[in-house]
Amino acid sequence: MNRDAILEVKHLSKSFGANAVLKDIDFVVHPGDVTSIIGSSGSGKSTLLRCINLLETPTSGDVVFHGDSVVDKKVNAAAYRAKVGMVFQSFNLFNNMSVLENCIIGQTKVLKRNKEEAKEKAMQYLTKVGMNPYINAKPRQLSGGQKQRVAIARALAMEPEILLFDEPTSALDPEMVGEVLEVMRGLANEGMTMLVVTHEMAFARDVSNHVVYMADGVICEEGSPSDIFENPQNARTKDFLARFRAK
Repeated sequence: MNRDAILEVKHLSKSFGANAVLKDIDFVVHPGDVTSIIGSSGSGKSTLLRCINLLETPTSGDVVFHGDSVVDKKVNAAAYRAKVGMVFQSFNLFNNMSVLENCIIGQTKVLKRNKEEAKEKAMQYLTKVGMNPYINAKPRQLSGGQKQRVAIARALAMEPEILLFDEPTSALDPEMVGEVLEVMRGLANEGMTMLVVTHEMAFARDVSNHVVYMADGVICEEGSPSDIFENPQNARTKDFLARFRAK
């Protein structure tokens, strides 16, 4: 047990039928870490996040949160997810609810906060991401970048210990990517613990303190951004980054 680790992934494997998507994944998240998980599409990055957040059940191995395994059937997944929040590629907002309602419902349902306190928290975090002028809008009235900022505010309103981001900019038009990365950069600067699956190499290089490169369901290499981007050891990491540099 890593004493100050918030989250440990131990020998995690996940198969769908005969297809092994994750094989023996190990890594540790400490408070304040910004870990970027990079790699080609299909390398298992999103499945890893979904296993960490219990949206998928690992085939074998363990996910340990503050020293306790969370893959046990008896674990209250909703309560755990309140502490380990997730921001999805496709926003996952409730289309029939206003921006404000989207940021209140999880707090009242899962955290049992009263409506007033939940509204206050929602306003605090919507203001933080610059979406407070839109509290009465429905998701369909917003741009992709605005939806993603609402989704981040919704996750923050639960006041999680870790925030997982599953390719949070990949569904966005290029001109909207910046506004979402800006919010994420601000959270990183404030010391939010974040685990980010991303294709944004500049973000991984400049904002993370830990980078994990995955290919074919395994971690090929991990280290500091300067280790990975300036001095990769693994041939596959070198090849992957060379393609990005060529773009």
